[in-house]
Amino acid sequence: MELGLVGLGRMGGNMRERLHRAGHKIVGYDRNPEVSDVASIAEMVSELTAPRAIWIMIPHGDPTRQTVEQLAELLSAGDVVVDGGNSRWTDDQLHAELLGRNGIGYVDCGVSGGIWGLENGYGLMAGGAAADIERLMPIFDALRPEGPRDEGFVHAGSVGAGHYAKMVHNGIEYGLMQAYAEGYELLRASSVVDNVPGAFKAWRRGTVVRSWLLDLLVEALEDDPELTQLAGYVEDSGEGRWTVEEAIDRAVPAPVITAALFARFGSRQDDSPAMKAVAALRQQFGGHAVKPAD
Repeated sequence: MELGLVGLGRMGGNMRERLHRAGHKIVGYDRNPEVSDVASIAEMVSELTAPRAIWIMIPHGDPTRQTVEQLAELLSAGDVVVDGGNSRWTDDQLHAELLGRNGIGYVDCGVSGGIWGLENGYGLMAGGAAADIERLMPIFDALRPEGPRDEGFVHAGSVGAGHYAKMVHNGIEYGLMQAYAEGYELLRASSVVDNVPGAFKAWRRGTVVRSWLLDLLVEALEDDPELTQLAGYVEDSGEGRWTVEEAIDRAVPAPVITAALFARFGSRQDDSPAMKAVAALRQQFGGHAVKPAD
């Protein structure tokens, strides 16, 4: 299948490579000419055979909105656009309506997997019309992990459902990371535990708290047992805030996710062993930038 891919950063670049390996023709555009296949989005569109499919993998907000507006002018009826970035789900209906005026389909797709997705595959949560989802299934199947489709991909519902599911996924991620981080700090504070990395490593098999996040924290602690190379400063991507806002709007109690978000705010005021652990986890699974220790 042919696919135009806008955005070839940490995730977009790896997605292009994974799709290439699966035999798909990918024409990628990025503002960085060193990684881009073409010089412009217009050139990318011209190299694809109609009906065309375009996947956007760039920061949410204005960059995505402006790209959708540009594609609305370049594409034709029967084409389809996928927003695979971390857009707010409320933006999806606006994008769908804009493209729909020209007969262009729209799918929103939450993508999880970070920098490890090239080899492990990406968890995908899609929203949109069934016909558009079915048409894109060869791409979804190439990107998702091996194994049963329903364990790595979901057609979550109509337009907006994919990003909504990814928003909640990331809210849960906040809570899980914070729990591991607080456990790390408590073990560090103990007067009897003198092998904190070993305790975490022993949890990797046979315990109810084993997970990929735990594996990543163990790897971080093996590289830097006391996380001395990191400052306890952690940003939030936006989706944690959106999850809390949505919980408030719908009167759904979400104390764990809310507390995890507020803990990140606290990290920007005082250095904290717990927030160093969160920073290490974000660097491990997503390649996110970290602030070096002073």
